[in-house]
Amino acid sequence: MSIANPIRYPNTGSRDVMTRRGWWLVALNLLMPGSAQVLAGNRKLGRFGLVSTFILWLAAITILVVYLIKPTAVVGFFTQTLALSVLQVVLALYAVIWILLTLDTLRLVRLVKARPSARAGIAAFAVVLLVAVSGTAAYGAVLAGSARGALSGIFSAAASEPPIDGRYNIMLLGGDAGPGRDGMRPDSMSVLSIDANTGQAVSIGVPRDLDPVPFSDGSPMQNIYPDGYGYNDTCDVDVCQLNSIYTEVELYKPKLYPDATKQNSQPGIEAMRDALEGVTGLKIQYYVLIDMEGFAQLVDSLGGVTIDVKEKLPIGGDAQGNGVTGWIYPGVQHMNGYTAQWYARSRESTSDYDRMARQRVLEDAMLKQFNPVNVATKFQDIAKAGQQVVKTDIPQSMLGYFVDLGMKTRKLPVQNLELVPPTIDPSDPNYDQIHEMVHKAVTPPTATPKP
Repeated sequence: MSIANPIRYPNTGSRDVMTRRGWWLVALNLLMPGSAQVLAGNRKLGRFGLVSTFILWLAAITILVVYLIKPTAVVGFFTQTLALSVLQVVLALYAVIWILLTLDTLRLVRLVKARPSARAGIAAFAVVLLVAVSGTAAYGAVLAGSARGALSGIFSAAASEPPIDGRYNIMLLGGDAGPGRDGMRPDSMSVLSIDANTGQAVSIGVPRDLDPVPFSDGSPMQNIYPDGYGYNDTCDVDVCQLNSIYTEVELYKPKLYPDATKQNSQPGIEAMRDALEGVTGLKIQYYVLIDMEGFAQLVDSLGGVTIDVKEKLPIGGDAQGNGVTGWIYPGVQHMNGYTAQWYARSRESTSDYDRMARQRVLEDAMLKQFNPVNVATKFQDIAKAGQQVVKTDIPQSMLGYFVDLGMKTRKLPVQNLELVPPTIDPSDPNYDQIHEMVHKAVTPPTATPKP
């Protein structure tokens, strides 16, 4: 007599035997889906379940091994639209398979033959496992769908670009479309220069009152403003500030950048890129535009952000300080999105340069808070907020690489270079001096040869 016989051909007259058999079948269905059917039911269905289980285990082990060896490859794979579509379908199929196997296992248990006192326990255990296992697979399918939609909606489909002089330079724009404003304009401007190997980042803060502003060679704006934007108070909008370039091009000169939309950008953004290249002397490969009006959603989706506030700051209010609705007090505070937004925006009681410094503090805090666990547990909220908040031309194909690089950046202190007084006079900037400062900041020191 084989060991399978008591499972397949039990003594149905013994409630004790049927109860033990019921617990065993439910446990086997959890540990190795399909085994209950092989031992006690439809062997064809059981073999299908076992093969499916082994394939899943093999895939999981392979992914884990590859991740330990080369995490960029795994992250890069699972940030591609096709891979996420396949993952969504596979997880949905596994959820259906586990539901079918669990229901069939309950049929094989034959609860009416078990002890009355054990029936509810066996059934409840099977249902809990069904919800836990199949529910997890179904939720994973939902997350994969959310990720696919979010990534396709945010990131570009363009080909990747190599680093320049070993670095990736990314223009960060904080767009402010607040009440009383016509459209959106970038109120916060910086360039994040990242070493392509080490992840060491340099954040270069650029004040909006630089005057004049040069453009990079070959820029269509350079032909219009050869002496720089704002030279002799020359521009086509009311105020000739750096961030006015965006507004002017969007409203009056969009034809200067006919391919901007195809490149997942806008004419105003491309003009700002040319301007910040002229200011810093760096070639900027990518941009990221964050809508500050929706920024609060992103912070809330991450569960808030912790900031060490150095001075009392007003929430709300106009340029004269009227209409202040609250205050941000000094000290370490865990801020929600609304408070963090005003920490970055408030300048009524301080200068524009103080605000720039606070934005750099907030950027650093957010960077450190973007860890895999936090993103994984709050992914749907982050994805939803990201689609409303972020616009970029970073290719989706480079996400794996940039995630890996970002993890290196998180472990290192971000160096800050602020092009503000007293070092730089915004009303009479020396761009040779600025280019030299930027070059020194982004050029890693060479090792001194030993004698």
